[in-house]
Amino acid sequence: MNKQLKTSQITMLGLMIAILLLMAYTPLGYLNIGPLAITFNMIPVAISAIVLGPVGGAIAGAVFGITSFLQCIGIGGTSAMGAMLFSINPILAFIQRFIPRLLDGLLLGYIFQGLRKKTKNIYASCAVTGFFSAFLNTLFFMTLLVVLFGNTEYIQGLMGGKNVIVFICTFVGVNAICEMLSATIVTGAVGAALYKARLLPGAEKKTVAKAEA
Repeated sequence: MNKQLKTSQITMLGLMIAILLLMAYTPLGYLNIGPLAITFNMIPVAISAIVLGPVGGAIAGAVFGITSFLQCIGIGGTSAMGAMLFSINPILAFIQRFIPRLLDGLLLGYIFQGLRKKTKNIYASCAVTGFFSAFLNTLFFMTLLVVLFGNTEYIQGLMGGKNVIVFICTFVGVNAICEMLSATIVTGAVGAALYKARLLPGAEKKTVAKAEA
């Protein structure tokens, strides 16, 4: 990064990573429904991106991706789909589990920065960032699933003859909707609270400006 990270922001990143690990290794982070699970782990990733920008988002996303991959081999929970993908090709399974979360966190940092330039409403900026955390996570995850494993017997069986778009929409279904709603609401609320606590970029400058006025 071009400027030195503030202690409070580094502490926040550490806290978000701790929360990520707690959620990854307890039932707090996943609600298993069928081969997929409703995951709330993208929320700490979104908050990290909001507080620390693309770098913070990428770091938290990488942690999320690693814990997701470890579930393929039964560490920190189990994933039926992950175990099957790992048995087919461990390297591709790692790519499919890790890269979407890394990209998600990285892009969320830029999305929030772009939103802050367009609107002064901090809640809206954080809420929209939260929405995209779930949306992009699902989009990248399913895209790599189809690209890397679409020709396998396992995925072909899940598709059941449907075209790719129909398969993705029906497969993620309720899971994706629940993730997007929860990520939007929680990230918006937490982000607004952090802004009031002057833990977000630009919040301190605004406070100083008011004081001088």
